[in-house]
Amino acid sequence: MNIRSLTRGDGVVIGAAVVLFIASFLNLANYDCPSGVDCSRFNTNAWDSLGLLMSVYLAGIIGAALLVVSRMMPDRKVAGLDLGQFGAAFTVFALWTAFWTIIDVNNAGAGLILGLLAAIVLAAGAIAGPLVPALKAPLVGAPKPQAVQPPYGGQPGQGYGYPGGQQQPYGGQPSQGYGYPGAPAGGQPAQPDPTQAAQAQQSAPQGGAAPAGDFTPFWFAVPVARPLYGEDGAPNPIAELAPGTWYLAVEQRGQGLIAQTQDGRRGVLQDTTGIQRG
Repeated sequence: MNIRSLTRGDGVVIGAAVVLFIASFLNLANYDCPSGVDCSRFNTNAWDSLGLLMSVYLAGIIGAALLVVSRMMPDRKVAGLDLGQFGAAFTVFALWTAFWTIIDVNNAGAGLILGLLAAIVLAAGAIAGPLVPALKAPLVGAPKPQAVQPPYGGQPGQGYGYPGGQQQPYGGQPSQGYGYPGAPAGGQPAQPDPTQAAQAQQSAPQGGAAPAGDFTPFWFAVPVARPLYGEDGAPNPIAELAPGTWYLAVEQRGQGLIAQTQDGRRGVLQDTTGIQRG
């Protein structure tokens, strides 16, 4: 699970769910209690009404939890549907029930009023989060990739493509040596680590043919979370590249890159804007 994949829209959803949970403990209705009469039985909250608790308060909280889990684990599906779709449906259902419940009550209390407001914000965040650019921004800032440890068990200063030298923007001229940034001009690169060399050979095109345009594999990091699509052109992403992690670019595909994750999956990174090259 990658917490850095959460967006500001997810932050809105989490905050609304917290308010909805607090509202469940407040009175559902207001009563003018005459003096000398015990009105404690009228001071009820959502936990005293199972139907209202499940259909408004817990439904909204469950929907928020599904939205957050779907963002942190994008490959999780139930019955062929993404968890985020279930989460959005729960939040809309909670808003629908809260609206008609408060219409039906003549003297709505703080629990119903605050619950309705939280349900409105929750449903709005669930629906507008993937659509509004301001809500799609990362909730947690990305760390500088320079501080990340070498991927695939590489040792500092040696090995295939170790991103320990001077950082270069994507498209810049690489230093001397196959995939090794920071080697002195005219010098020879250090001996590659056996494990990384084997992985590099598996990533390289078969048959001895060089990648298109004399492409040289290199390490890179993304500034924000970005989806990695399958090489077959399927519209659904197969993984999500997270900031603060180094990935291996093994081939160029049009304006995108064929990238390999640390668990060996390969796919197309369509948006290469602002990536940091190792």
